[in-house]
Amino acid sequence: MPLSAAPLRLFAAAPLRADGYGPECRRAGAARFGAPLRRALTGIAATFLAPTLLVSALLVAPAGAQEAAPVAAPAAAPQAPVPVPARAIPAPKAVIELFTSQGCSSCPPADKLLGELADKRPDVLVLSLAVDYWDYLGWKDTLAKHGHSLRQKAYAKQRGDGKMFTPQVVVNGTAMAIGSDHAGIERALGRAPGPTVPLTVENRGGTLHVTVDKAPGGLTPEGLGPAEVWLCPVASRMDVEIGRGENEGSHVTYHNVVRGWVKLGDWDGTRMSYEAPLKIPPEFKADQVAVIVQAGSFNEPGPILSAALAPLK
Repeated sequence: MPLSAAPLRLFAAAPLRADGYGPECRRAGAARFGAPLRRALTGIAATFLAPTLLVSALLVAPAGAQEAAPVAAPAAAPQAPVPVPARAIPAPKAVIELFTSQGCSSCPPADKLLGELADKRPDVLVLSLAVDYWDYLGWKDTLAKHGHSLRQKAYAKQRGDGKMFTPQVVVNGTAMAIGSDHAGIERALGRAPGPTVPLTVENRGGTLHVTVDKAPGGLTPEGLGPAEVWLCPVASRMDVEIGRGENEGSHVTYHNVVRGWVKLGDWDGTRMSYEAPLKIPPEFKADQVAVIVQAGSFNEPGPILSAALAPLK
């Protein structure tokens, strides 16, 4: 189904790739698709970080929170990232989230474009969020988290358009574009208000210190109400050999891969500070940490009010 067709109904229709359903999707019957989709889109979790990431103030995930199923084949595991300088972005003008999947044939061009934006736009924080709802096509995404699928669904609900597909970009928590459409992303950057609240992030000997400054007028902007502060370990680069599915035989490089989420706390518009010891599992391959202050809640995400990216070393 092309994008020009009627908007998807989130609770009845399948997510799409940007170019519509591929051959494997068309061959997949309702019986094959129903259960995986229901698992991928069931509820909104409060947090979905793998339990091995231990951080003070870590919220315990509710019983409904799920992770993507592990990959059985050792050859499918991500390779060690190629050493590259981790870049600090203390005050980005925009945050771009790319929802992508190793099982989506339309995604590699978007993954490449995200890397180019990360390299050429030091004023923009780009993040790669792998989803798991295409895993049923024969390849389990080795970087996917079920919570990313839930986050994408929540965005679609908040926008009211019901559009959920890969590759999809969400800019500053509000504007949407096709992930491989550079011009479309630039238009989204132009119409989505960027972060304005001052934020500082410091790694002091293995403890992360975060300070969110007072918002203009002492309240969150535009009467948006309380916001949440999230911590994300990020791998600046991960290389994956895809062994099956629509991208079988492909070598794909992923940039600024989000490896998990931890809620540091709520923010009420006043100057507030947070800290957490950084004990990140080595298998995350994280060399950076992103902090995002976002209006609303995980269930109902609003505009991104502040963000920063800091190297771990």
